[in-house]
Amino acid sequence: MTPVLPVLKALLGILALNGALTGAPSTRRQSPCTSAEHRQFDFWLGEWTVINAQGGLAGTNRIEAILGGCVLYESWTGAGVSRGHSFTLYDRGDHRWHQTWVDNAGTFLRLAGGLVNGEMVLEGQRRLADGSETTERITWTPNADGSVRQLWQSSRDRAMRWTVVFDGTYRRSR
Repeated sequence: MTPVLPVLKALLGILALNGALTGAPSTRRQSPCTSAEHRQFDFWLGEWTVINAQGGLAGTNRIEAILGGCVLYESWTGAGVSRGHSFTLYDRGDHRWHQTWVDNAGTFLRLAGGLVNGEMVLEGQRRLADGSETTERITWTPNADGSVRQLWQSSRDRAMRWTVVFDGTYRRSR
């Protein structure tokens, strides 16, 4: 009778060698983006109908996790002609969230920030065509009913008097 332990060791060795020869990993690697910090913005994931502050349709938005859950990819379609995309991620190096937004009006935003009292708040500087600079701040607030409020504000002065650029409520469409 063949002892079980040596046969088992031989079988495991063959399986490990087979994985090495085929390039298949012998163990699964965990995604580097599974920490609690990486999940802070998951409330924004989904397919949304976006209603403006006046109650009208602003557009639709799809936010999905890509690249192993490390990046949130946004695809905005406005009710009119506006279209835009963003990439948002948590940077383990500086412990902040970063977003890059581009749209078909030529807007380019680079924002950074994080959770403040349960809201995701990202800010950044933007140079306008006339050479002046603005500070842009976007706040996403998860609501108890599953909706999300997005408030985009802009300031052109050092006193930080804010002007509302966009105020909308995201309601799940699926």
